[in-house]
Amino acid sequence: MMEGTSDIPVVIRLFQPADQRDCQTLYHEGLLRDSKLADNDTGFDIDDIQSAYMKQGSCFFVAVDPAGSVVGMIGVQQHEAGTGEIRRLRVRRDSQRRGIGAKLLERALKFCQENLYLKVTLDTFMDHEPAIKLFEKFRFKHQRSRMVGGKELLYFYLDLYAGEARKK
Repeated sequence: MMEGTSDIPVVIRLFQPADQRDCQTLYHEGLLRDSKLADNDTGFDIDDIQSAYMKQGSCFFVAVDPAGSVVGMIGVQQHEAGTGEIRRLRVRRDSQRRGIGAKLLERALKFCQENLYLKVTLDTFMDHEPAIKLFEKFRFKHQRSRMVGGKELLYFYLDLYAGEARKK
């Protein structure tokens, strides 16, 4: 945590259909410059979170502040047996660097453990340094990189079967 900032008391809960618009706003805030999608992204999952995430093996969580506003989100999707993919980790700009991303990631990892996933994967662009530091804090390991649209995309993984997930 950065000096001079403090944790914002948030509740991490399951996505509800009423959160759809707030989640879309968070997603668009986090897009590449010029409100452009990355070359490896369609954004279709954010258009219908209920269908994309709220089914067996997948889940979507939101962080809600004391005023009832959605200030963060994270999704987990299962594309192959035993593996969960962390997606759409976003924290509202005015709420960043206050522990919300860590709370969301912790909840997503707990979901993965509850569903007996052996491995968790995620990716982020190289210029998202705070996200990279967060993933390293939770013991994710850099697996590989590739260029996407002129930017370096980093792939990370965490082996849950090896007991590498951070526990509180």
